Amino acid sequence: MNSDYEKMLPDHLTAQERQWCLAARQMGHDAAVVLKRNFRRRDLSIEDKGNAFDIVTEADKGSERIILDYLHRHFADHAILSEESGDDHRQARYQWVIDPLDGTVNYSAGIATYCISIGLKVDGQTCMGYVYAPTLDEEFWAIRGKGAYGPYGRLQAKATVELARSVISTGFPYDKATNADNNLDRVARVMPRVRGLRRLGSAAMDLCYVAAGWLDGYWELNLKEWDACAGELIAQEAGAFVKRYRNDHGICILAACPGIASELLELVE
Repeated sequence: MNSDYEKMLPDHLTAQERQWCLAARQMGHDAAVVLKRNFRRRDLSIEDKGNAFDIVTEADKGSERIILDYLHRHFADHAILSEESGDDHRQARYQWVIDPLDGTVNYSAGIATYCISIGLKVDGQTCMGYVYAPTLDEEFWAIRGKGAYGPYGRLQAKATVELARSVISTGFPYDKATNADNNLDRVARVMPRVRGLRRLGSAAMDLCYVAAGWLDGYWELNLKEWDACAGELIAQEAGAFVKRYRNDHGICILAACPGIASELLELVE
């Protein structure tokens, strides 16, 4: 599977960077087998994680098992942070940051907007990001300083300079019912100012769509590191303005075309 993909990797990658990309792709495609097999199953097991809005399915767990098994076999000395298993608290130069199913609510409802997100940090800095959307068979990836790539080659954020001509995406935190800081006020400010406002339901895909130029911007509150890690790098390497703009409500992130970023940031801060 990886042989054709390897030929598509740019020549300016180092041998180690190529290894990271190939490993991430192998894990993503192997895990996707579980996700596709369980997608739209009427008897899919779904559990709450603290409330009815934050859930995990047996597919999340199956996808994660495949990824963790690969990492334990091929990168045994690397640390891992994964959504369902948490942080292994290992002190290591390399740390894989995994979301085995980003967009679980979509997935559990039978909506095809979901993905697998895999990031790799070196000395605390994200150096590789890979996102795979199985149902769409679309993959996005980036190496720090080497560009971002997607279904149609190298990615480039759009050059939009008017907020009124933009299509923006957002999301809502899982504590939206109990925390008044639930993004509704920001939606009310942004909605009248833009061409369209969307809610995809997958932070990693939102960030990749900004990178690909399919969205002009995206913001969200109270994300976790596994939500943002890979997609954030992909958006940055595609030339988008990306900022984590608050530190008091999880990860609050904005990614946008540089031409509208400051205006959008003023509305959502």
